[in-house]
Amino acid sequence: MGASRPQAPLALGAPIAPKAPVFLQRCVPILLVLALIAAACTAERPTLAGDTSVPVASSTAPVDPVGVDGDRAEGAGNGFAQTTVAPADTAPPETLAGRAPQSTIEPAALPAADLPPVNQDGTVKALRTPTGVVVQVLQKLDDGYLVQTPCAIEATVSSGEELFGAHVVLDAGHGGVEPGAVGPAGTKESHVNLAIAERTQALLEEAGVVVISTRTADYRISIQARTGIANAVNPQAFVSIHHNAEPDGPFNGPGAETYYQIADDESKRLAALIYEEAVQAFSAYDIAWAGDTDAGVKFRPGSSGGDYYGILRRSNGVPATLTELAFLSNPPEEELLASQAFQQVEAEALAKAILRYLTTDDPGSGFVEPYPRTAPAGSGGGVSNCEDPAFE
Repeated sequence: MGASRPQAPLALGAPIAPKAPVFLQRCVPILLVLALIAAACTAERPTLAGDTSVPVASSTAPVDPVGVDGDRAEGAGNGFAQTTVAPADTAPPETLAGRAPQSTIEPAALPAADLPPVNQDGTVKALRTPTGVVVQVLQKLDDGYLVQTPCAIEATVSSGEELFGAHVVLDAGHGGVEPGAVGPAGTKESHVNLAIAERTQALLEEAGVVVISTRTADYRISIQARTGIANAVNPQAFVSIHHNAEPDGPFNGPGAETYYQIADDESKRLAALIYEEAVQAFSAYDIAWAGDTDAGVKFRPGSSGGDYYGILRRSNGVPATLTELAFLSNPPEEELLASQAFQQVEAEALAKAILRYLTTDDPGSGFVEPYPRTAPAGSGGGVSNCEDPAFE
């Protein structure tokens, strides 16, 4: 409840009636001062984010809805059941549950000359179609291109931007009718993944890194198409961006997880650098974090002993990692992930880690021995009933 409005104060210096009692002559000046103080206290005060006593009006641009694709098909997911909380009608507000200074990557911090050369042999590996969809090129034709579509179908496209190679392929998990995990407030993993992938790409490109993204909008794309692009382009790093659900319980700090390919030491190093940068950046936020008891840098074997996750197994030969850097099913973390400010923090952590991977021999940290997992990954990532987006 706000303070009651004070009566109009007397003007300072107003004369006192000559026949007034002495006590009034002494008290009126004090009452005048008190009245002025009370009036100042009832003036409208600025609204602060997180102040629940008054409505909060966001001064930032609205957050784009967020969510993920279908990489959680058999052998492609995170191995945890997705949250079944019914989504809310609106996305969480643009406020942060914690406060932390944002790091920045200066565009000129890493000159292009310090980067390794892009793996390319002069042939077209992928195509950015007129609608922005990236597809793997199977063959260049006289009148266009034979490509593999997001639904893993062969099709002909007449034009587009030819892509010959890249340092990094970024993969925003899920998309379209496959939202991935959905937070208690309705935040979709597929949207969060895409927003962070786009921010990461922009940061890396400012530093001179050549980047290709497997998913460029909110459409469904199969694991076969994702890994097809990565294998064709043959980058130095392939990073599949996801966010988690159903943790084991509360965690003392960020419960970030990164998965690496069992047989690839460079994949292991990439996963460790991303984990290291993410935990360092996220630890500045004082919230109730969640996590699994084996949070960290790890692997998950399949029944045959190889990689369980399809995004890692099908990209064998390209150093790849699957990142699950926060739990969307944990309300405080969902609030962070829905905010543009935190999306930028995560993107900067990813970009910094990838730059370190490309330009140093840093080993990273956070390695753990994972506990056995028997629960299947969530659904998604297949081609059944898949509908391709428009290409032209």
